[in-house]
Amino acid sequence: MTLNSSLRTALQSQSPAYGFWLTVPSAPIARTLLRAATASPVEAFSWVLLDAEHGLITDRDYYDLSTAIASEGASPIIRVPCGEEWMIKRALDSGAHGILTPMCHCAEDARRIVQYAKYPPVGSRGYGPLYAPHAFPGVQGGPQYDDNADRELLVMVQIESRSGVENVEEIAKTEGLDVLLIGPFDLAMQLGIVRGGEEHEVAIQKIVQAVKAAGKKVAIFCGDGAQARDRVDQGFDMVSVITDQGAMVNGMVQTLSVAQGCPVNGKPRNGY
Repeated sequence: MTLNSSLRTALQSQSPAYGFWLTVPSAPIARTLLRAATASPVEAFSWVLLDAEHGLITDRDYYDLSTAIASEGASPIIRVPCGEEWMIKRALDSGAHGILTPMCHCAEDARRIVQYAKYPPVGSRGYGPLYAPHAFPGVQGGPQYDDNADRELLVMVQIESRSGVENVEEIAKTEGLDVLLIGPFDLAMQLGIVRGGEEHEVAIQKIVQAVKAAGKKVAIFCGDGAQARDRVDQGFDMVSVITDQGAMVNGMVQTLSVAQGCPVNGKPRNGY
């Protein structure tokens, strides 16, 4: 018996794992976006990032969102506000298929995150997943969840600082760490360089090479499908294609412009 994580299955298949960022605490919006993809000719989303760092989502929303997303066949990944033990515990106990922590600066940061996400004796995660199994269709509480959690729940960190880039080789070697995700906006700001410029791309490729050398998976935030396609072609294992806000804004503006007789050409998104 496994936990049936759509994202882990996608990553193991060596195929790109496509997902989107959810910033509003709305299960209906998450379901609608997931079902729209499932009903279309395209491949369904394998993951949704619940943004509790910068979005409107809080831990009060974790359970409902995780359960809704998992019921539609995707993996809920929760980005906690900070790599604190209690925050990671709350996310996992609410049914997250994995956690993402911002601003991983060094290998010690990564080891601490892994420790918080694993049960003893491997880590220090407190036991009490009363509602976590609800986000794993077909899985019952008790041994079915407990015996598989350490092996199958994904541990992810963001590389988005100067020290993170400098230490990325050692970070990537951390045992128990599954995915390193690049935050391109913060990365550019922290390095004091132009996002999308040559120096920015050099830093991104350094991260990619270090992650691949360590045998881990590399991911990146993308604001639209064109960016995601380019990153997949570069060898990224996991990409976002848009945010919920971006999808709604793009759709509304495009439809309004057509109604007014002045259709706008799609432009690359410059943010969330």
